Amino acid sequence: MGPEGGIPQSHDTSPTVSVGTSTTEIDKESNQIHEVKSIIGWEGPDDPENPRNWTKSRRWVVTLVVSLFTFISPVASSISSPALPIISSDLGIPAGSILENMSLSIFVLAYALGPLIWGPLSELYGRLLILQISNIWFLIFNTICAFAKTPTQMLVFRFLAGFGGAAPQSLGGGIVGDLWSPEERGMAMSVYSLAPLVGPSTGPLVGGWIAERVHWQWVFWSVSIVDAILQLGGFIFLRETYPPELLKRKARAMRKATGDESLRSAFERPDRHWTSVMARGMFKPIVFLSTELIVQVFALYMAVLYGVLYLSLTTFVKVYTNQYGQTRGIAGVHYLAIALGSTVGGQVGARVLNSVYRRLKAKNGGVGTPEMRLPLLMVSATTLPIGLLIYGWTANARVFWLVPDLGVFIFSIGIGGNWTCIQTYLVDNYALHAASAIAGVASFRAFAGFGFPLFADKMYSALGNGWGNTILAAICLVIGCPLPFIFYRYGPKLRALSKSASVEVES
Repeated sequence: MGPEGGIPQSHDTSPTVSVGTSTTEIDKESNQIHEVKSIIGWEGPDDPENPRNWTKSRRWVVTLVVSLFTFISPVASSISSPALPIISSDLGIPAGSILENMSLSIFVLAYALGPLIWGPLSELYGRLLILQISNIWFLIFNTICAFAKTPTQMLVFRFLAGFGGAAPQSLGGGIVGDLWSPEERGMAMSVYSLAPLVGPSTGPLVGGWIAERVHWQWVFWSVSIVDAILQLGGFIFLRETYPPELLKRKARAMRKATGDESLRSAFERPDRHWTSVMARGMFKPIVFLSTELIVQVFALYMAVLYGVLYLSLTTFVKVYTNQYGQTRGIAGVHYLAIALGSTVGGQVGARVLNSVYRRLKAKNGGVGTPEMRLPLLMVSATTLPIGLLIYGWTANARVFWLVPDLGVFIFSIGIGGNWTCIQTYLVDNYALHAASAIAGVASFRAFAGFGFPLFADKMYSALGNGWGNTILAAICLVIGCPLPFIFYRYGPKLRALSKSASVEVES
């Protein structure tokens, strides 16, 4: 699954139900039994209105456009990193201060709030409308960032831009699920998952050259220009993919055409109010985060991964400009180590994960369990402390720049690989509730992405790169390395005690 929590929502989208049948159903929200006279559904398994029956080329175009929407937001989150000293000087922000780093990381703080708002809204109004509105919101406020005159204005505009940018990461995986059946979904999801992993490291790579050659305002304007082009592509190529919304529109059209007010889709509830949808979407992830031990522990580890990633994004340029004497443009090229490592970890990790799962499932008599997702994590979790130690101490000693980059590449493999393992494990554990579990984890880790960079300068100035990264390596070692072994052994017992986890196994 994608690393940013894009989990298809738990609706039965199979092509069933005919028009004019009489049946009863139970409302899962109110536990009340409704008499249903006529349910509108897909016209058989080959209904062309079902997004999974669109032509493959059309589905790939939509998948790619959504992936680009998801890519541009993480780029915006980090592209200003190389220009921070110049921005701070113009806005009167003290160099090396918490406020300076906050002007970068506050964008990520909005990721904690965005999924809790945009997700429920997409249930009410469909994915397309919310995706378009949120991207235009992001485009407006990202552009306005270039006109900030005070630190407060920069913080507010960055936060609002991040709030809009959070929507594609919340909805993108669901769109992939709408378009592709489980048998087809692997390749599409692997393409989509590249965006949130590579985006954060691509931003500073480009931003370094912009900061070196033109005014700092262009780090925002360049993103807005690209996003405006993507938005035009969105208007042209994107269509609604959310089955409940499509069937609701179909039922509405048939009611109007026939005058039969009893016609409706299986997803329309006469007593379903928008406030209940919003409340459930906003609070259910928080409940998961508060009550589910599995979610709590892996949310903590994901927060460490996200925090280390954004701490590195914040400090990279300073390491290579101050200690290696490189220009901002050249220093920005080193972000390729993060991009390549994350890509290798995510893409290779996904394939290894599936291969190991199939092998263990076969050995278990054809029965699969969530714990079969953890052996890869046992290995990939070790790459973070190893890579951080190599990067920290070789940079501290000013060893040839390729060696610290190797350390960064190694711990970035861990970030991409661990991300994939953890999200897949959570999906397998919580089945129909996976969206809420992932949303809770995503919101929690956003706080780490916001908070870790705030103390970066003070930590490295006090301890140096060597001891500073040793502390981070120790945190990753203590929290991350025992986890897969513990949950491999005790996961079934914890799942059996949970009210929300799925105790069913795949067979």
